[in-house]
Amino acid sequence: MAGKHLAATLLATVLLFPGLPAFADQTVVERWYAALVTVDEDALSNLLAEDAEMKLLDLGVVQSKPEFLASLDEWREAAKGLVVRHRVQGTEDGVTTVLACYDFPANDVLMRETFAISGTRIVENIQTRLAESCEAY
Repeated sequence: MAGKHLAATLLATVLLFPGLPAFADQTVVERWYAALVTVDEDALSNLLAEDAEMKLLDLGVVQSKPEFLASLDEWREAAKGLVVRHRVQGTEDGVTTVLACYDFPANDVLMRETFAISGTRIVENIQTRLAESCEAY
């Protein structure tokens, strides 16, 4: 009987608060950027699904999770002094679209990123460079 009550409670919660999955996805995105700026390898690894792919469209690069994690030493140097401002533009069907300004000490870059999220893990991140400055942010 308790199992039926719990299932009914969960169903009611989802029906009453339909934005909960989107909120959960946005929380994953928040954690992603926090870990990316601090180059927290453990947090980044935990956020990525085992079969995750990182796609940098403007560079023509596709990285698996192990390849991405292996590139973090190089990223650590590039990310010194980095500030990332981001704004979620929307979430639909498990894909969250973000406008992100990567503000490096010497320059800034405006990116559109999509995150396909399953549960609490990123299964795909697609990055597209929009501009060489963040004026449009």
